[in-house]
Amino acid sequence: MTRCDEICRTAMQDAPAATEPDCGTEREHIGRLLAGAPLFNGLAPSEIARFARGARQLAVAKGDILFHRGDACSGFHLLLSGQIKLAFISAEGNEKVVEILHPGQSFGEAVMFMDKPYVVMAQALTDCSLLHIAKQVVFDEMARDPAFCRKIIAGLSQRLHHLIADVESYSLRSGRDRIIGYLLREEGQSSDDDTLTSGPVSIRLPTSKGIIASRLNLTQEHFSRILHELIESGLIQVQGRTIHVPDLGRLRAALS
Repeated sequence: MTRCDEICRTAMQDAPAATEPDCGTEREHIGRLLAGAPLFNGLAPSEIARFARGARQLAVAKGDILFHRGDACSGFHLLLSGQIKLAFISAEGNEKVVEILHPGQSFGEAVMFMDKPYVVMAQALTDCSLLHIAKQVVFDEMARDPAFCRKIIAGLSQRLHHLIADVESYSLRSGRDRIIGYLLREEGQSSDDDTLTSGPVSIRLPTSKGIIASRLNLTQEHFSRILHELIESGLIQVQGRTIHVPDLGRLRAALS
């Protein structure tokens, strides 16, 4: 059992245990963390306090497994700092990264509502701080507050929208376009924006090229070959995990 497994097993108790009174100072600290998360924006202090009673803060080290496919889900996670990858692992040990999560994002809500075990594994790409919110607290607040229900539904709908966009990209877009689109998103540029921002920029890849390649449904060899083609075209320069773009507008115009 990993250190992360021990932390998660302690935190992921059933709802009654998760909502027992805790140290007031710890609840206040967790309440402040919750209040700063987009999902909990606009909630009254009393509402935040109720969530805080059912939340536990987790610290996981780089490489730790937060949960495996098939593990029971007793709530959802909110990422405070660091990066988490969600992935499928085949029987042969091959990995397919389905999402790379950043601070402010939550995960695990869908399986929590379905009362099903996790269908993916979650691993820390960096040292991470997270909150685990017990499902019974979430269910109680949803029954109490329709506005919070809409926030949860909006978050799940946005995730479904991203999933559909991924399927479209994998099915209809070339590997070259997927990589260019990824770089533009990392820079914060929307591919359907009419305003072409030009000029040089540097983009720091958030994780290894292998993980990004898996996220884009490419082999690492194919990913590296496309990067080399973009370098030869003068569209990018690669220095480790930093991608230098001489002209962002020209890179964006290279999309098919």
